Amino acid sequence: MATTEECRAALDKLSDNLARAEGDLHAAAALDRSLSCHITDLDVTFLGRLRDGRIEVHDTVPGAPPARAQIRLAMAGDDLVALVGGELNFAKAWASGRVRLEAGFRDLLRLRALL
Repeated sequence: MATTEECRAALDKLSDNLARAEGDLHAAAALDRSLSCHITDLDVTFLGRLRDGRIEVHDTVPGAPPARAQIRLAMAGDDLVALVGGELNFAKAWASGRVRLEAGFRDLLRLRALL
């Protein structure tokens, strides 16, 4: 089972990957939205923003997200680490329910280019 520190490192790596994106991928990542990532098996939530193609984590709180972020992710810690490491396909994980992504319709359309 991934630790909180490993999950935070995976989010940092994802942020670095987004910052290096070019073209359509960079445009898709250039949103300015509140973000939460609930790690279900650890029952911890990372809170922050997706801004200028980077994920800025501002806080880590126990339990479910305290407020509704504009982009909401939920998954097990091992799945987050595997997704960022390229070992788990997002579309398959999302289709099987291992990963949940909730956002407004327009944001989902832009985010699909990233995923």
